[in-house]
Amino acid sequence: MNRTPVVIAARRSAIGTAGGALRRFAVDELAAPVLRAVLDDAGLTTVDDVILGNVFGPGGNPARVAALRAGLGESVPGVTVDRQCASGLAAITLAATMIRAGEGEAFLAGGVESASTAPYRAWRTEPPTWYTRAPFSPKDIGDPEMGEAADVVAAEAGISRQRQDAFAARSHARAVEAQRAGRFDAELVTIGDVTRDERPRAGFTVERLARFRAAFTPDGTATAANSCGINDGAAVVLVVSEQVRRKLGVPGLRLVASATSAYDPNRLGLGAVPAMRKVLDRVPDVVEFNEAFAGQTLACLDAVGIDEHTVSPDGGAIALGHPWGASGAVLVVRLFSRLARAGGSGLAALSAGGGLGVATMWEAVA
Repeated sequence: MNRTPVVIAARRSAIGTAGGALRRFAVDELAAPVLRAVLDDAGLTTVDDVILGNVFGPGGNPARVAALRAGLGESVPGVTVDRQCASGLAAITLAATMIRAGEGEAFLAGGVESASTAPYRAWRTEPPTWYTRAPFSPKDIGDPEMGEAADVVAAEAGISRQRQDAFAARSHARAVEAQRAGRFDAELVTIGDVTRDERPRAGFTVERLARFRAAFTPDGTATAANSCGINDGAAVVLVVSEQVRRKLGVPGLRLVASATSAYDPNRLGLGAVPAMRKVLDRVPDVVEFNEAFAGQTLACLDAVGIDEHTVSPDGGAIALGHPWGASGAVLVVRLFSRLARAGGSGLAALSAGGGLGVATMWEAVA
């Protein structure tokens, strides 16, 4: 039996801005239509499990709730994983691991996030202490906010403000062009009446981006324009064994290598670098790297020798948005759309809170 994991179907919702077009949809309501669409695309009636990444709640295993809402049946379980921003990609690698272990032959895996409906959080102090995120690291080690850490990484790597703005402008231009050309259409699942990514902006030139002020530290280079947004969205892939793929006679993306890494929490944006080094045994045809911050992204790419101009050919998270728990899965959906039938190899990678990183290498199979 060939237990090599292969993605044979991949879909995502449009990515909405928090408080925007998808603001009324809870995580299970975002994920369920995408789960259903992926399963229908593959022509399967059931799967062994549903594995979804999610970061901000509401807790209570949204993967199981979404599976039930999608009509997958009471016999399909569900598990929700949290590796912060890398959760969606971690869910896919977990599905691959379970296939290799012989625990099943078909898994729906990906991630979902609804920043718009995430619950308020408070520590049980007197009075309650409200907070916006959980700790990523003990305070005595260091647990900086994302933007502050991005400024540190960019400064230490020598990434100029001008280079960051150029990268961000390119991301928006590519995403706008991809929308106009319909390159996202086949991968999108309509949620309510939302059919298009909400964030890409036409006319985001380098000159316009240069007007934005530092957003996180007084002398920093990360701005609201060269950083990702806060977003809602879902992305799911169907991971099956090579044996199932051959039986169905469909093309797909074979997982060649995957790695998870950890790094200094104070420089959390570099978390993906060790993982990328482990899987990069070739120059991939396409690279999808989650653009949380332009400076942090460029520092990672420079560290492993990837040309920034080859990354996210249809725009990345700076333009499309960063729905935390889903973003890693969005990368694989994008690779599937570009490579599954055209051929080639691709890298999907991202850094996450606490100094974590996940990287995966894929190749198309006919």
